[in-house]
Amino acid sequence: MSSSEQAPAPKSVLRGHESQVHVAAFVRHNQRLATGDAEGYVVLWDLTIRRPRAVWRAHTSAILGIASWGDDKIITHGRDHRLVVWKLTHDDEAGLSIALPLDKSVPPRPEPWVLHILNVNTMNFCAFAAGPGREEVEGGLLVAVPNTLASESIDIYHLPSQIRQHTVHIPDHSKQNTGMAMALALLWRADILTLIVGYESGMTAVVQESSAGCWDVTYQSRPHSQPVLSLDTSPASDYFLTSGADALLVKHPIPEGRPLLTNNQQKSNTTLCEMPIGAENFAGSSQSIAPPEASLPSSALAGETQPTPAKSGQPLKVVTTPLKVVNTKHSGQQSLQIRSDGKIFATAGWDSKIRVYSTKTMSELAVLKWHEVGCFATAFADIGPPQVSKKSDSLGSEHGTDITAPNSALSVKERRVRHARETHWLAAGSKDGKVSLWDIY
Repeated sequence: MSSSEQAPAPKSVLRGHESQVHVAAFVRHNQRLATGDAEGYVVLWDLTIRRPRAVWRAHTSAILGIASWGDDKIITHGRDHRLVVWKLTHDDEAGLSIALPLDKSVPPRPEPWVLHILNVNTMNFCAFAAGPGREEVEGGLLVAVPNTLASESIDIYHLPSQIRQHTVHIPDHSKQNTGMAMALALLWRADILTLIVGYESGMTAVVQESSAGCWDVTYQSRPHSQPVLSLDTSPASDYFLTSGADALLVKHPIPEGRPLLTNNQQKSNTTLCEMPIGAENFAGSSQSIAPPEASLPSSALAGETQPTPAKSGQPLKVVTTPLKVVNTKHSGQQSLQIRSDGKIFATAGWDSKIRVYSTKTMSELAVLKWHEVGCFATAFADIGPPQVSKKSDSLGSEHGTDITAPNSALSVKERRVRHARETHWLAAGSKDGKVSLWDIY
């Protein structure tokens, strides 16, 4: 077999963006792929037919992040200092334009209904991170973004209330400047709210909410010599991976923090946030912001306080050693994404190549070469257990369809839906405005 026959090729190429594609995300059980570009346009692709279902200009400048919130909401984060939650159901798509950004002859495209707008800091080029709220308290969604004033600190907002619940400052025990926050993750680790940050200095840190508005640093390391470009967490939330402007890929632990104190324990421990930071215990700070102006920059400017160290009942050991560091010899890998089964991860390279690695060994498994210019975005389809869904998800009918049925019992459209849902798609966005769609491993 010749080398050209052995080389993998994309299953499909989605063309339509005029400017470089910055972000991509699979939504609605992988039946849609949302892509965002440097001019602020979003294209929602129907993966059953490889055609656009909705196109609109979500921001006046480059899009930094995009994600779904349930099956009926899309979140976009742009460099115009806005984070927007859009209502976008299957039925809403009918009222939107399908004219691609390349087509400049069309009139202004209608926008989906706007549910929420947060005015946020985007000077960092750092995309937002999202995670579910604590169900018994507020539910909804938590969103982390760089702080308005201090770009090394992190604000955590609650949606739909738009209240800023925390401002977290992470000190560097090496006494060096961390630089701006460059990459974020927000998750629950053993029922404890956990924030992961990658910095301009190459430092990475894990902080976990303790109690009384304080945070414990449970991991802090500086393995990268250049800025951290991206990070992603494992499906089990027990480790995370980072890539940077250098050639390193690093696997880090996510240690379990101390359990949250009960209300009675908090009341009995009035000096929780009064103990100076010691050599073995570092802490971030958090503050509550009044609801009415919580999402406005003016309230952020007025409400900043100095970080407050935390006291703990027992000294909390801070892990400082990564699990594994690999020098790939390829600098500038970004948009690191771990597949939903946790077996592989992919990066988008400034050298135009998409590289696929094993999460267990960190060894390179494949190099996907199709784009001629640099790649900026990757996204994996999220493959969960088989579901019984409604045709309304993709076919516009309210009759139930069992996609676990044999192929012979499904219509052509239903087989396309099954293929879209069950394929481990890997999407890659490039500076050329094209999105390649791969089916590997």
